[in-house]
Amino acid sequence: MDFLEGEFIYINKPYGMSSFGALAHIRYLISKKMRVKRVKTGHAGTLDPLATGVLILCTGRATKRIESLQYASKEYTATLQLGATTASYDREHTVNMTFPTRHITRELIEQTLPRFVGEIEQTPPEYSACNIAGDRAYKLMRQGQKVELKPKTLRIDELELTDFNPHTMQMSIRVVCGKGTYIRALARDIGSALGSGAFLTALCRTRLGEIGIDQCLTLEEFPNWLNAQDITMPVRKS
Repeated sequence: MDFLEGEFIYINKPYGMSSFGALAHIRYLISKKMRVKRVKTGHAGTLDPLATGVLILCTGRATKRIESLQYASKEYTATLQLGATTASYDREHTVNMTFPTRHITRELIEQTLPRFVGEIEQTPPEYSACNIAGDRAYKLMRQGQKVELKPKTLRIDELELTDFNPHTMQMSIRVVCGKGTYIRALARDIGSALGSGAFLTALCRTRLGEIGIDQCLTLEEFPNWLNAQDITMPVRKS
């Protein structure tokens, strides 16, 4: 492994950690192993802290591939709670509104989901990393400022209902989509289309490009994996 020349590392990001936090942890371990101050490292496609799944890290010259990787197709599995919303459209915030659900059936859901397949317009969540005049939207929101984001055109290739519990009003979906899709915003829009509300209770990115979650290392597995590699060490000047 030549981390300075460039390598790809596939991580299953844990729940509750930011993508940058996972990157920083892996970078620290690699840098320590190579006895250098810092190995150049980047990641392709941010995952929310409350999401898990495929996070591709690039080191060295491989960081030049980040932009192309971000355009690769992505697959997610998600669980939605119907009948309520939160400010962030996930469990980061508490419920702020409740809605009726007695009219929601599996049949209604299956009739509604096809509306979101193909090219659609989606407004990003206010609590997102969208750039507004040099500031991140979520930072402005946390400062109590009003944020207005414009809809963006994106593509959803597949949207499948994988489970529905009429007693708990939870539904699970599988989504295959392109760059720029916010699954939290998709949950919000599905809830609205059902004449109710919805927010995410679980989200996992199961594939990014050709890389599936079964090819990824957990943070706990990474140290042993790293120790087992034949690593090209930097040449030190005498």
